[in-house]
Amino acid sequence: MTSAALDDTSSKGDSGTIGASRAFAWMLVITGAAGLLAAWVITLDKFKLLEDPNFTPGCSLNPVVSCGSIMKSEQASAFGFPNPMLGLVTYGMVIAIGVALLAGARYRRWYWLGLNAGTLFGVGFCAWLMYQSLYEINALCLWCCLAWVATIVMFWYVTSQNVRSGVIPAPGALKTFFEEFTWVLPVLHIGIIGMLILTRWWDFWTS
Repeated sequence: MTSAALDDTSSKGDSGTIGASRAFAWMLVITGAAGLLAAWVITLDKFKLLEDPNFTPGCSLNPVVSCGSIMKSEQASAFGFPNPMLGLVTYGMVIAIGVALLAGARYRRWYWLGLNAGTLFGVGFCAWLMYQSLYEINALCLWCCLAWVATIVMFWYVTSQNVRSGVIPAPGALKTFFEEFTWVLPVLHIGIIGMLILTRWWDFWTS
């Protein structure tokens, strides 16, 4: 998905509202749906685990890819309730915003900044969960990884949209970069995470 494809309807309207392209709207719908799917599956498995402490989630494949270990950890309820319940709400909101944009909705600057702040919180929370997963819990959850990827893509493209539309003031060179190379940022971000996962359990992957 190129940045140029996401930029064709991001100009300001007479009322000071700002729209977005259909490609950008679909990006929100797709990444929101991916995150919602992950949160839904993890929530269901969490309920089953509460009912039966011996329950083994389907994504617990080996000592490293072990969703059960993640779900039983303290970090899985960072705010006092299961983390995926937060995802059910936030990813659902992202889908709603994407659908509204597909229908022609336009939002004011504060709304776009709020969306950017929300995705920034999301990617920051995912970064904390990644660290906990790799270096404290010592296990991976495949559904969590899907949510991480969805959130990372969402954050960088929302940031790009806001820079290119002028919601976030930026020099011309940065706007030009986002117009052509936004895709580089999520690819690099996800690639770094992939390398950390690879090196963290190198002996396991190569044994």
